[in-house]
Amino acid sequence: MLKKKVVFLNAMPYKEKDIEKLYYTIGEVSEMLNLNASQIRFWHKHFDIIKPHKNKHGTRLFTAKDIDAITKVNELVNEKGFTIQGAKQYLEQSPEMFDDKREQAIAYLRLLKEKLLILKDQNNSMP
Repeated sequence: MLKKKVVFLNAMPYKEKDIEKLYYTIGEVSEMLNLNASQIRFWHKHFDIIKPHKNKHGTRLFTAKDIDAITKVNELVNEKGFTIQGAKQYLEQSPEMFDDKREQAIAYLRLLKEKLLILKDQNNSMP
């Protein structure tokens, strides 16, 4: 019996697709960014822009957006010398950091509230 060999002309060589994960563990994030896991947990507690999901075991699972936020916080605190409070204020005054329109609106409203309270205090201190 004869066997036929099929040859495809113009066939593209096989190339594996790069698969980007949706969620990263705190260990993976700390390794990627060269930070301690405890530092990432600390920033998660103090910065609203870092919102990891938690699985049923309580393990934090970070998205690419969370990793971007951690990178920004790290840049502000460790590279630019901001205090935690200063970095919080800076991020609140930079709503473009947020992708979500709701988060952006909340950040603008917080900034507006802060400015209105300052004006109120100034007005109350006048004779």
